[in-house]
Amino acid sequence: MASTASAGPVGATPALRRLYVVRFAFAIVWAALLLVSGSELTVAARLLLFLYPAFDVAAAVVDARSARAAGPVRGLYANMAVSVLAAVGVAVAGASGVADVLRVWGAWAVASGLVQLLVGVARRPMGGQWPMIVSGGISVLAGASFIRSASQDTPSLTALAGYATLGGIFFLVSAFRLSRSTPRS
Repeated sequence: MASTASAGPVGATPALRRLYVVRFAFAIVWAALLLVSGSELTVAARLLLFLYPAFDVAAAVVDARSARAAGPVRGLYANMAVSVLAAVGVAVAGASGVADVLRVWGAWAVASGLVQLLVGVARRPMGGQWPMIVSGGISVLAGASFIRSASQDTPSLTALAGYATLGGIFFLVSAFRLSRSTPRS
């Protein structure tokens, strides 16, 4: 459920809508692959865990490029930094165990959720941002839950698949809402 950029004019809306649809598809495929890989930290699972925040960085770069003319993109730069740290952190934590991965992922979910929430509020004038605002808030709560679940006797990665799926659904809903708020010529 990680983040998006800053406020922008309606001209940026088609690019943002396409990006949201791509993010939905990625999240759904990623979640399915994580579930198939199981709850152990295999090489495939560790690669998937690194790939999710890395993809978030790439999505934020695409978003920043399309939104740059629209105004400030500080929220995107903050998201890029947080997601780069998360990708590196997850790669390192993957060598230590599931609990450490959940702690890193949880911290990332909290930080990126806050950024997403603030960016969604800033982008409200362009429409279609309520799902992103709600998603940011849920990400903060989910992140805290991941950190808490890391202390369980048998922590599991399966909740991350649900997190990604829900985030993807919010991106899809936001894309549809952007379609409805975009004036047709």
